Amino acid sequence: MGRSSNFFFLIIFVILAFFSELKTASEQMVNVELSLNLAARKHKHRHSGFSAAECPGACQYRCSKTAYKKACLFFCQKCCFKCRCVPPGTYGHKEVCPCYNNWKTQRGGPKCP
Repeated sequence: MGRSSNFFFLIIFVILAFFSELKTASEQMVNVELSLNLAARKHKHRHSGFSAAECPGACQYRCSKTAYKKACLFFCQKCCFKCRCVPPGTYGHKEVCPCYNNWKTQRGGPKCP
């Protein structure tokens, strides 16, 4: 009886250790997925702090509804490279990017679309 009870407790111990490790691994996976989800949500509506590589994509969206795409893209990218910011949406909201909003032409009109 002593030998079989030792074997039984050994099996129980191995099973508990396995489920404990399984629970730890699943908790780690949930934590990683949660942190990735929060990071994605944090930058979902980002409009400032762009790198030079991100400016064309931001300007592509900003200029997507204009009839003057070529000019809009040219000046938007010029402004984005300088200001590292593109206002959200396809029109307006320039107050979000002060540099973008305050850069004027020689005539005093807005430089950035």
